[in-house]
Amino acid sequence: MKRTLLTSLFALCGAFAPLAAQEHWWNDDASYVTQITSSAIVAERPLGEIGQQKSVIDSATLHLTVAQSMADILTYNSSVFVKQYGRGSLATVSFRGTAASHTQVTWNGMKINSPMLGMTDFSMIPSYFTDSAAMLHGSSSLAVAGGGLGGAVLLNTEPTSTRGWDLSGVFGFGSFNTYDGFLKLNYGNERWQTSTRIAATESRNDFTYRNYKKKEYTYDAAGIPNGSYYPIDTNRCGGITDLHLMQEVYYKTDGGDRLGLSAWFTHSVRGVPLLSVDYRAGASYNNSQSENTLRAVAGWDRTGNKYILSAKAGWLHTKQGYDFERDKGNGTMVSMVQSRSNINTIHGSMDGKWFPAPKLMLHGQMAAYQHFVTSTDRNAMAMNGSKIAIGYDEARFESSLYLGAKWSPTRRLGLSAALREELYGDKLTPLIPVVNIDYLICDELTFKASGSRNYRYPTLNDLYFLPGGNPDLKPESGLSYDAGLFFSKTFRDRLSLNASASWFDSYIDNWIVWIPTFKGYWTPRNVLRVHAYGIESKAQGKWRISRDWMCEASGNFAWTPSINHGDPAEWAPEAIGKQLVYVPLFSSSAVVSLAWTSWKLTYKWCHYSERFTTSDNDITTKIGRVLPYYMNDIVLEKRLGTKAGLVSFKLAVNNLFNEEYESVLNRPMPRRNFEFFIEITPDFKH
Repeated sequence: MKRTLLTSLFALCGAFAPLAAQEHWWNDDASYVTQITSSAIVAERPLGEIGQQKSVIDSATLHLTVAQSMADILTYNSSVFVKQYGRGSLATVSFRGTAASHTQVTWNGMKINSPMLGMTDFSMIPSYFTDSAAMLHGSSSLAVAGGGLGGAVLLNTEPTSTRGWDLSGVFGFGSFNTYDGFLKLNYGNERWQTSTRIAATESRNDFTYRNYKKKEYTYDAAGIPNGSYYPIDTNRCGGITDLHLMQEVYYKTDGGDRLGLSAWFTHSVRGVPLLSVDYRAGASYNNSQSENTLRAVAGWDRTGNKYILSAKAGWLHTKQGYDFERDKGNGTMVSMVQSRSNINTIHGSMDGKWFPAPKLMLHGQMAAYQHFVTSTDRNAMAMNGSKIAIGYDEARFESSLYLGAKWSPTRRLGLSAALREELYGDKLTPLIPVVNIDYLICDELTFKASGSRNYRYPTLNDLYFLPGGNPDLKPESGLSYDAGLFFSKTFRDRLSLNASASWFDSYIDNWIVWIPTFKGYWTPRNVLRVHAYGIESKAQGKWRISRDWMCEASGNFAWTPSINHGDPAEWAPEAIGKQLVYVPLFSSSAVVSLAWTSWKLTYKWCHYSERFTTSDNDITTKIGRVLPYYMNDIVLEKRLGTKAGLVSFKLAVNNLFNEEYESVLNRPMPRRNFEFFIEITPDFKH
């Protein structure tokens, strides 16, 4: 069915292919000029962003290619660590040396972190389904939610500005029998705006790699070994089939109210590839996971002369499955695991901002979530004629109250203070304070600093999963501080520069980590203390060289020690004072683009240092660490246009220098591969 959809999109694209070139494209058409949006310093600072450390990703970056997920976007355009379990597999995001569960993620104002795992899979979020994306680092995340000990990622869709009909379609195909398609249909007038989006991906994902975890031997005529080599293996059982549908409707009343409804449905079936150390024959097993998710948010917004009010109601439903079947040896497949999980979350929130004076803002926010989670394994092992309970059936109510004030007593000084209170079930957190300050040193340079306390309660899996859940877990608590300088300047409307550098320091008590037991399963435990600190920096620049030439560049760098200071009575002495597992000490990325008339070349680069896989950071064995790697991608684009519409052709080369690497131990990533895309935007006005 999906291949039929993709073929239809391709036919649509082909209908608009014969178009003539349009010169000076990148510089003359404002809709395709990338805007620098982060940390702009002006005399009148936005009151809502006083002291915030915020990174914004512009729409041109989000929509570079339809095959990108938000995991790809954040890998190349931020200093956060994106942990990928393989192409088309789980991808999580962590800030400032913390864990993925310490990152809060919102979509149109509703938290979408799994109440089971506490994290979000960014590989399941198409970048074309996001109109704006921002990251709040450290204490700044408390402005939207508690529990973000590292930070928060904010994803939003926005009403279209279209008047009349607007249609765009993208078709792509690439290596490993991969097909991507995207279709967006908009309609708008003075009152109504609607948007319909469809995205589909299908891939065998059968890339080859040299397996350094296996060694094959060659023999002479007498059967004596005379050499060895590492074999070329194929990524087995890694097929991907994804379908995303999104419908949005917005209505604006005569009184200035705006009503909106956004609904996003995802259907996904993905194979779970074999590890590089797995020697089983490819036909002896089936290993796959499936997901059906519906997210829906209804909202009301009203803006007055001195206030902004909004209210939201949402529902999140997820049905997940994991199936593992194995050949008994006689050609008959037997089901070993049939895991099923059902999640239902009901959400409601209200937000209000009041401006009693020109330089004063009071902010109040209330939010509530009711989670219902059922997790079972239908193939629980039988013992004495009965089945062992695996999974749980639990519900939890969560609520949050936020009160804050932001004040700019002088042109140069901005102050902010807030309190947040959260309820998890019947447990109330202590008051969570946060303070922010920024000072305009000069028109181009601003100093920002913040400090806060934060809490994160265990997930439902942490508490109740059978076997292994630990109902005696304590909530994680943290103290965080950061300070930095932010620079912004424009030179004669031709060159714009933005740069920042920040120091952060966090002390997190009762950090939750899963460890193996002698009984054969894993269980979560609290680590006494973790000290995470370091440096984050970023820079952006845009240079209009001439009428025909445009150059843009951005870069990010992070140094993130995250040190285990656990109780020696519970941890081996070798683990105390060592870097936490899977936290890179260094991460960096860069994106450079050069545009000439209707051509554009984009180069993307990222680097992660080694990541340890054992708590004692032992590197004497092959399983003690994941090696560092450097990744390079390029995208070449050509745009054409006439009165009938616009068309662009894109060629992407991923892993340009054919690097052999892993992001997670024993999970290989693809070597050099290619993708080609055609994007069509008809012009209905002509």
